[in-house]
Amino acid sequence: MKTNRVMLAKAAALALAAKPAPRGIVSGVRADGSNVAQMVQQLQQAFAAFKDEHTRQLTELKAGINDPLQAGKVEKINETIADLQAAIDASNTKMAAMEMGISSGGRQIKDKEYSDAFQAHMRRGDVQAALNKGVAEDGGYTSPVEWDRTVTDKLVIVSPMRALCSVQPVSGTGYEKLVNKRGTTSGWVGEEDARTETETSKLAKQGYSWGEIYANPSATQQMLDDSEIDIEQWLAGEVDVEFAYQEGKAFVSGDGTKKPRGLLTYAAGGSNLHPLGGIEVVASGAAGSITGDALLDLVYALPETFTGNAKFAMNRNTMLRIRKLKDSDGNYLWQPSMQAGQPSTLAGYAIADIPDMPGVAANALSIAFGDFKRAYKILDRVGVRVLRDPYTKKPYVMFYTTKRVGGGLENPECMKFMRIAAA
Repeated sequence: MKTNRVMLAKAAALALAAKPAPRGIVSGVRADGSNVAQMVQQLQQAFAAFKDEHTRQLTELKAGINDPLQAGKVEKINETIADLQAAIDASNTKMAAMEMGISSGGRQIKDKEYSDAFQAHMRRGDVQAALNKGVAEDGGYTSPVEWDRTVTDKLVIVSPMRALCSVQPVSGTGYEKLVNKRGTTSGWVGEEDARTETETSKLAKQGYSWGEIYANPSATQQMLDDSEIDIEQWLAGEVDVEFAYQEGKAFVSGDGTKKPRGLLTYAAGGSNLHPLGGIEVVASGAAGSITGDALLDLVYALPETFTGNAKFAMNRNTMLRIRKLKDSDGNYLWQPSMQAGQPSTLAGYAIADIPDMPGVAANALSIAFGDFKRAYKILDRVGVRVLRDPYTKKPYVMFYTTKRVGGGLENPECMKFMRIAAA
């Protein structure tokens, strides 16, 4: 279905452009980074077609003509742009991961003896001497260092919040941070005036909510005995998808019960706020919608000291809406990627596509803007544990894999939200 929709959008974009875009505006999309430059060029051509058709639509509306066909053309090109931008963003993420050395291909194993024993344990359940260093009373085994790192590195690629926010490994779940609530005062005095005591800054503790995330993939014993595949790679692939799905929701909107507390739960006006208060909320400017002026208000609500690394975060459907917005001079606030390795921008700032952000609806916090690395911290309890279970679901062997994860707000001053106005 998605392929059909993409191809229809492609055809619409090609037909509508003043100059036909090259063949393969979407069909050539690949997420391996080898075709990014071509996709960027196609994206810019599609956006030019979008601006032409959207301007024509606005002109007709001002003249009292509401043509559903024209509106449909604009929406189809808009969806085409979204598909191209998503493919470019995926390629950019993978290229960045390769530059950081995240790719596990050809890696040097730090503890080959333990890794070989871990493989044997997953295939046959053998407990070898080398594996005893990972044994735990509950029967679980700490995974090899390189396997643990592979899972974590893949999560950076799959989970947008891990890529945006700061991540800190810790050795326990008792992590707390002291927060300076400020309050120091001063005064002017003459040479011989008395110096009365002034107010002193106060300190407060900021705690972080924790939870245990798990995956439980399985395979038959015969598959494990006979397969030539890399069992570690297979299991890591199963784990990173499940972990990323669960983490993504928790880091955005988790309630802190058996899971991290999400970024959106710290909005001003809520309960159990950060010691420095909640994150300021800016109104969207229109009931059930977003205005260009409101987006600029959101940008300028963030103190200048935090704008250097600031980014927008929203879901795909919200992006479709904001792509039509203009500033007071008639310039589109959204701009496509100009070259490989760079994201699209909104009012000059990069945009992150986070599926778990709420859509545009009354009272929803649909857009976040700020320095994510200084605003939200993700905590990883060091080590992944795997429990091999050949008994519960014969003839399948299940690999119960767990990891403890925490998260919470670091500084509310580094982030702003936009709330969609109600009718």
